[in-house]
Amino acid sequence: MRQLVATCHCGAVRISVPAMPASIVECNCSICRRNGALWAFYSADTVQILGHPEHTTQYIWGARSIRTMHCKTCGCATHWETLDGGPTDRVGVNSRLFDPELLKGIRIRYFDGADSWTYTD
Repeated sequence: MRQLVATCHCGAVRISVPAMPASIVECNCSICRRNGALWAFYSADTVQILGHPEHTTQYIWGARSIRTMHCKTCGCATHWETLDGGPTDRVGVNSRLFDPELLKGIRIRYFDGADSWTYTD
């Protein structure tokens, strides 16, 4: 099976996934809106991350249920992982790291992570 590869700006972190999801998520919480990320969700066992953890750094805040990972060199938000106590079978990949052609036609769902914690679409 052909893997799709997302890379940070400098290429130190490369994320391979089996396919693009049917939809991606734009969240308006304080960290996601500042990162400008569009999240694609995958089962953790389908994601391969090269350059992690040696080329990444983490940011943990708020409810402390996930850690957002960034490239140490170029600063791109690459993905998020759950922490102890959270669901462990899912990884959020910043889909903006894929070739933009791969995102054409994919539905964007809007998640109100700032207030209601519900999808607004």
